[in-house]
Amino acid sequence: MRIYISVDMEGITGLVDRDDVQPGGRDYERGRAMMAEDVNAAIRGAVAAGATEVLVNDAHGPMRNLLPEALHPAARLVRGKPKRMLMLEGLTEEADAAILVGYHSRAGALGVLSHSFMGHEIEDMWLDGRPVGEIGLAHATAAALGVPVVALTGDDAACAEMTAWDESVVTVPVKYARDRFAAELRPTGEARRAIEEAVAEALSPAPKRPAVPEGESLLTVRWQSASVPAVLLAIPGVTATDSRTVQARGLLPALYQQFGVWMRVASSLTNQPPYC
Repeated sequence: MRIYISVDMEGITGLVDRDDVQPGGRDYERGRAMMAEDVNAAIRGAVAAGATEVLVNDAHGPMRNLLPEALHPAARLVRGKPKRMLMLEGLTEEADAAILVGYHSRAGALGVLSHSFMGHEIEDMWLDGRPVGEIGLAHATAAALGVPVVALTGDDAACAEMTAWDESVVTVPVKYARDRFAAELRPTGEARRAIEEAVAEALSPAPKRPAVPEGESLLTVRWQSASVPAVLLAIPGVTATDSRTVQARGLLPALYQQFGVWMRVASSLTNQPPYC
């Protein structure tokens, strides 16, 4: 059984502030240690369920947050950037299941460190007319590869967002949002045990593959300013619905990869790196 794990940072146990998750922040080093412990709990659960291969993708910000020596020895690590598949780098049709660790709710939601890929630059996103953030777009892209997302960890807002997208996914709330930069925290030991047990449960019995959706999807993104859409319109297939909103049709996961190009363009124009 081959398991793929994508690890973000805002939804990690105990973390609530930018200083916890951004390099240079006063608590970032502690945050990356907490990140390793959450993903190690997920790896232990996968191994307990019979996983023979575990691939972990460091999916947050610079994508160099996880220290290789801190990772469970049963897993291999994808580290660094750029990555054509962004937060899902390394995910292929060969994976039997995907797990999302440390994820957060989408832009506009009242969740801990909520945003969609680029902090304040992206105001909202839709996939086929449905509001979407990092959670929904990861789930849809994995489904297009025939890989089921079976478990997610994060705050209660992220868990609710995942359940609304696919109620069959096992979710683990490691904290409960009081505001965007405040939360009630589960004790760390309790949270890690819950992650390990939930992942083992989600993989036992071995998950069934989802039906691969047919046809193209429509991705729509509304930006904070008109400058980014004005440049994105130079990309073939990108159209505008108004001065701040662009969209494109395509098959997933290629559409997901194209969105990564949009973010790199936006980053060059705004001097704001995508931090996911």
